[in-house]
Amino acid sequence: MAPMKPDKRLKPLIEEGLIDTVVRQLMSGKEATVYVVRRGDETLCAKVYKAATERSFRQAVDYTENRKVRNSRQARAMAKGTRFGREATEAAWQSAEVDALHRLAAVGVRVPRPHDFFDGVLLMDLVTDAHGDAAPRLNDVAFTAEEAHTHYTTLIGEVVRMLCAGVVHGDLSEFNVLLAEDGPVIIDLPQAVDAAGNNHACRMLLRDVANLRAFFGGFDPSLRATEHGPEIWDLYRRGALHPGVVLTGRFEREDMPVDLEAVIREIDDAQAEERARLLRMQAAD
Repeated sequence: MAPMKPDKRLKPLIEEGLIDTVVRQLMSGKEATVYVVRRGDETLCAKVYKAATERSFRQAVDYTENRKVRNSRQARAMAKGTRFGREATEAAWQSAEVDALHRLAAVGVRVPRPHDFFDGVLLMDLVTDAHGDAAPRLNDVAFTAEEAHTHYTTLIGEVVRMLCAGVVHGDLSEFNVLLAEDGPVIIDLPQAVDAAGNNHACRMLLRDVANLRAFFGGFDPSLRATEHGPEIWDLYRRGALHPGVVLTGRFEREDMPVDLEAVIREIDDAQAEERARLLRMQAAD
């Protein structure tokens, strides 16, 4: 296949010798456009970020709470939403994914290995299937009950490993997990949050696990009764979580006063997530 004309955002990488050619566009979404590229004998993946104009302000605040910025001027600009502030917010959003990938790859989490981050472009491993082609997303694959149970168990283990590294994905679902030759690989981490420094981390982790349970539960109904999310967070809260922990999928909740505002917010988030899921499904078709 002849190399395609490169995206203008990829030209600096070619000029700097980070890549040789652009093979083809792999996908385009509201957050980024992804290309298959070549560097010597390697076939890699280049993620070109777009401006996040479609994110709601509340979502941005939830995800970026307590993220580090370079200085107080930058923090004030980001809070005010000035042009400089918006640019700084975008840079912080992109850097969060790069940092998360390095952090998680270093402890063996199944994520694409990052290579370089240059001028708003993330260069990383291309996740492939058994034929060497770009791996499909989970939502594009049908599973037997046994396969669903196996992949769900693998991903729950990765959620545990991520949390042990202090990271919560924040938007984990069948749309941002690829099925590689040797199993599922987690992608798309610009919204990843620090588990200890973000007050929304617990809610996000519970939602991540609930999304996986709902998807794989469609193939293996036995998974629908599991409570891995609350179990994992409780172990983390008590300092008892580690990568080799044996999970039961059961959790007994303590009787506590109901936080009505939190319940309403959780319902709103679930509805927003369902609307976003339906839009992604329509876009995928």
